[in-house]
Amino acid sequence: MKDLQCLQSTALKQNRVFAPAQTNPLKSMKINWLQLSFGLVFVVLTGFMAALIGGLFVYGKGDFLAVLRNPEFRFALLFTLWTSVTATLLAALIAIPAGYVLSRQRFPGKALIETLMDIPIVLPPLVSGVALLILLGPVLGEVLTRFSLDVVFSARGVVVAQCFIATPFAIRAFKQAFDSIDPRLEKVARTLGFSQGMVFLKVTLPLAKGCILSGLTMTWARALGEFGATAILAGITRMKTETLSVAIFLNMSIGDIQFAMSVSMIMLFLALLLMSLFKFFTSSEVSQ
Repeated sequence: MKDLQCLQSTALKQNRVFAPAQTNPLKSMKINWLQLSFGLVFVVLTGFMAALIGGLFVYGKGDFLAVLRNPEFRFALLFTLWTSVTATLLAALIAIPAGYVLSRQRFPGKALIETLMDIPIVLPPLVSGVALLILLGPVLGEVLTRFSLDVVFSARGVVVAQCFIATPFAIRAFKQAFDSIDPRLEKVARTLGFSQGMVFLKVTLPLAKGCILSGLTMTWARALGEFGATAILAGITRMKTETLSVAIFLNMSIGDIQFAMSVSMIMLFLALLLMSLFKFFTSSEVSQ
């Protein structure tokens, strides 16, 4: 009997100890002001970007097909595509060795050289165009003309300007790609009898493939939208050096708003496509 009473009293004590405390639900509701403010900024930014893109669709939805059939638009589109692709390929040929050297080598003045290579990123495109115009005009113009390689006020000038502006983005992307690869993997490949070139082709490039593709995508996007340096070096000539950006500027200046808005929508579609490719390549690299 005493044992039963002892067990009952122990159970009552345990129930009092482990019983959940009664709390006021209003006091337990705490507002996280940090998350609320950050979420508000995010919603406002998302709404602003949606309104920005929606404005182009609303005001540029006129006779869209007529603009697509316009010879000027077709020239500007094809001209922009081949110049930007050419500039991107040239930027890749320059950026891959430059990015690899900056990633793997240590030498005096490296920080200064990296700063010089980043100059086109922070320099206004108009200033870059003026610098290119002086270099390829008064300084090297006669030499280039002697070899029939005129750059100023020509299609070559468009490619040069796009390549100059876009190359630093490729260098940065490729350097980060090579930095992400453990150098010990390359050393192991060398111990297996691979030459330096074979190590680069068989080990380094495949491991950096995702980052390189994403870097090429952003490089192409930068070359595709270049205007300032192109306008100074190659000029703004209709049906000669007319990229899509130049076409927008020319038609806005003469009051052809419908044509400019339609071309802006095309460039928006291209930008969305390139950003989708960039997200795809970066997500693939993370998943690996």
